[in-house]
Amino acid sequence: MSLPSRSESEKLLGEYIQNENLINHCEMVAQAMEAYATHLEKSEKEVEEWWTAGLLHDLDWEKYPDEHPNKAIDVILPKHGYPQNIIDAIAAHAPERTGKKPETEIERYLYACDELSGFMNAVSLMRPNKFEDMKVKSVTKNLKDAKFAANIPREDVKKGAELIGKELRDHIAFLIDVYRT
Repeated sequence: MSLPSRSESEKLLGEYIQNENLINHCEMVAQAMEAYATHLEKSEKEVEEWWTAGLLHDLDWEKYPDEHPNKAIDVILPKHGYPQNIIDAIAAHAPERTGKKPETEIERYLYACDELSGFMNAVSLMRPNKFEDMKVKSVTKNLKDAKFAANIPREDVKKGAELIGKELRDHIAFLIDVYRT
């Protein structure tokens, strides 16, 4: 099964998500996934798969929040011809809702990039220069403040770094570099 193109995936995202903040989050996760796949020297096909999984991981969140991500993985993505490894990665980013734990590399990295990307975006919004002069310390300091971006589970952020075998600060530093460009 061939992977739908980037423009097809972006069009699909636009059909299901109108909220600009959620679109931005999906794009940030796609950017992080692409950067990690490139860093890990994945094939061109795998880089595309990682980007796609990042872009579409919250596809059904706006229209079907109570069914997320099951509506996407059971109905929407198969109907549009997305390969099983991408569907599995999206299932594994929400194990408490799907029962699918992140096991493969793409699954572990999607889990690791999702919540941290959202958190780092929240940090960037509080800064005049956004990501430009962001330091790891400003992210870790805010992680300790339970009231800051309170909807982001800190345990998931920590577990994500563990799943990809990185120190949290190194994972944060990598993503700061990704979002600076």
